[in-house]
Amino acid sequence: MPYEKSCGAIVFRKYHGNTELLLIKHTAGGHWSFPKGHVEQDETEEQTALREIKEETAIDVEICPGFREVVTYSPKRDVMKDVIYFLGKAKNYNYVPQESEIAQVQWVEINLAHSFLTYDNDKQLLTRARPLIRDLF
Repeated sequence: MPYEKSCGAIVFRKYHGNTELLLIKHTAGGHWSFPKGHVEQDETEEQTALREIKEETAIDVEICPGFREVVTYSPKRDVMKDVIYFLGKAKNYNYVPQESEIAQVQWVEINLAHSFLTYDNDKQLLTRARPLIRDLF
């Protein structure tokens, strides 16, 4: 069975006293999720996450230690995929969507993020990340 691997991050910022998350809406399928993408040759997981976030949103991120979660699912018949997620603190806030893949980028208050996220595995991931994000502020 073919195997795919992607890496990304739950990107956050503090803005006017609120914790906000960077969410993306994909052009293919129109689902809301966290920025992520495929590992390229000789990249570490962290390098992949940083590159993909920058490519998809133009946001630079600092990876926070202590959070690495693996989400496994089947994106299509007979294919298994692992997505490695980190926590990332945004270094800049002005995003530019990658026109070829991203329909929309939005900063969303953390308490509203569940209502944006399309897939249950992303909602569960956020539930696991929330205490750590809270501790970082």
